Amino acid sequence: MPTGTVTPMSRPPPGAEAARRLRRVRALAWMLDRSIPIGRWRIGLDPILGLMPGAGDWIGALLSLYVLYEGARLGLPRRVLGRMTGNILLEAVVGTVPVLGDLFDFAWQANIRNVQLIERHYRPQLETRSFRAIGFMILLLLVLVLTLITALLYLIAMLLQRLWAAG
Repeated sequence: MPTGTVTPMSRPPPGAEAARRLRRVRALAWMLDRSIPIGRWRIGLDPILGLMPGAGDWIGALLSLYVLYEGARLGLPRRVLGRMTGNILLEAVVGTVPVLGDLFDFAWQANIRNVQLIERHYRPQLETRSFRAIGFMILLLLVLVLTLITALLYLIAMLLQRLWAAG
C-alpha cells in the first residue's frame, strides 16, 4: 500500500453490532443483578452498591441507564423504553430507603427485567438510533434520576436527624 493512502475503516454489519450490544447488556445485567450466588438465591452488585449511602444508588442508576441507552440505540419502540425507564426509576427511588431499598433491589432486578424487554421487543429490521438522536433524552433521564435520588436521600437524612434529636 502506498504511503499516505488512507483506507476506510470497515464497519461491522448491522447484525454484528446489534449482537455485540445485546451481549454487553446481558453481561452487565447479570453482573448487577445475579452474579453472586448466596444459597438458593443470586444477587448482583447493585444491591451491594446500594449499601453505600448516596453514591451507591447513583452508581447503580448510571449503570442501569446504560442498559436503557443500548435499548434505545437498538431502535426499541418508545413505549418499551418508557417501561424500561419506569423499572429504573422504581428501583432508584425505592433503593434509597436504607435496608428495605437494598432488599427491593435484590428482588426487583430492574436490569434483568430491562434486558428481557430488549430481547422480547428487538427486531433486526428496527432502525437503529444514533447517539445524537437519543443523547438528550438519556441526559435528561440521568438528571431526573440523580435529582430524585439526591432529594430522597436528603429527606431521609432529615427524618433520621429529627428522630435522633427527638430520642
